[in-house]
Amino acid sequence: MSEQTQNSGDAGATVPDFEHVETAMYRQEPPSPGDDFRLVIVGAGNINFGSDEGPWNHSFRLEHKLGPRLKVIALIDPAQDRANEVLEAKRNSFVVSAYKDTVVYRDIEDYLKVVKPESQPHAIWVGSPPAFRGRLEKGRNLEVLVAEHLPNTALFVEKPITTGPVEEAAQVSKILKKQSNLTSVGYMLRYLKVVQKMKQIITENNLVVMAVNGRYVTAYEHLSKEWWWNKKHSLGPVIEQATHFCDLARYLGGEVDLSSVFAHSLEHNEPAGKLHKLNLDEEAIPPEDRIPRVTSATWKYESGAVGSLMHCVALHGQDFFTHLDVFADGYYLRLVDPYFAPTLYVRRPGDDHEEIYRYTDDDPFFSEVSNLIDCIEHGPNAAPILSSYEDAVKTYALTWAIRLASEKDTDELAKLHNVSLS
Repeated sequence: MSEQTQNSGDAGATVPDFEHVETAMYRQEPPSPGDDFRLVIVGAGNINFGSDEGPWNHSFRLEHKLGPRLKVIALIDPAQDRANEVLEAKRNSFVVSAYKDTVVYRDIEDYLKVVKPESQPHAIWVGSPPAFRGRLEKGRNLEVLVAEHLPNTALFVEKPITTGPVEEAAQVSKILKKQSNLTSVGYMLRYLKVVQKMKQIITENNLVVMAVNGRYVTAYEHLSKEWWWNKKHSLGPVIEQATHFCDLARYLGGEVDLSSVFAHSLEHNEPAGKLHKLNLDEEAIPPEDRIPRVTSATWKYESGAVGSLMHCVALHGQDFFTHLDVFADGYYLRLVDPYFAPTLYVRRPGDDHEEIYRYTDDDPFFSEVSNLIDCIEHGPNAAPILSSYEDAVKTYALTWAIRLASEKDTDELAKLHNVSLS
């Protein structure tokens, strides 16, 4: 399961044996027979039902985790044609028993009008666009409605948790906690075995992290969705995409002093910001809503450590460059390509050579699905939920702090040089 050039860990250390936990779906034991598991899916898009663009496909993992016990009682999406299309595909496959009685609803309110106590769902899987959740405002308050009408029902929510104000997201978190809605947020990189190995090394050696440095460089040539390039819709690449690295920076480095965040950005109208492989008409996007090409941020952790992130829209082709460094006294942990070929390099005190860790068949998407299901059925200590809603709010706050700091810097420079962004 793993490859390493040296033995790891201190003699006598007691740590969870996560390295030998099988996460590949095809190696799992067949689902045990039992009662139906009632599920509501919100969103008929790619994150829940898959596409050629990436490995995400929550329904696929749920089917393999629960087998014939899975009963999707509702699919909620205003795009009813799309919802019926994905249902038809499922009903024409071997998982027909999970979807044969699924009812399509336009929104969560329509569903809540008809749900009965005896048929309440065990979980609601939320993969709808973040603009329609995480708020207190009607029409964008999905989690609040679930907490009010279905207390104790578990929620899985994709990242980012919302596009609304951080303060509202924090209020939503308090409501979910008060109503005892067990919630997991889709920061799946935390579930990677290489990331858990990093966490293990930090914990078992009582390390105090000194610095975290993340680099996230996007291959943009095939990114043709207008919403992604319009920060009015997507909120920009740090909040929408680099949020995963901001989350890992917090997970491994500790809490950030948000008042310390400072950032620069390279904008579309600057000479270095010209892109030659754009696959959409960016001129159709208002100049003030076009995304930055580069965002470079630094911050201080509450521990005194230093953090930094560079997000860059620069590469052609399809492969991204993603790389995260963690430094502590005597230690260097280097995470490379966590999305497609996760590899961890570790340098320890007394040895300049690097240990190398790779885990074959590791599926963090399946792990986050499996762990939440286990907690629902066997109690909160059955498996670790590594990203709660409350914790995800803190990551969301960090990404907003970076965006606002970069925009403040850009505005101040524009005033200084009398330059217009248009």
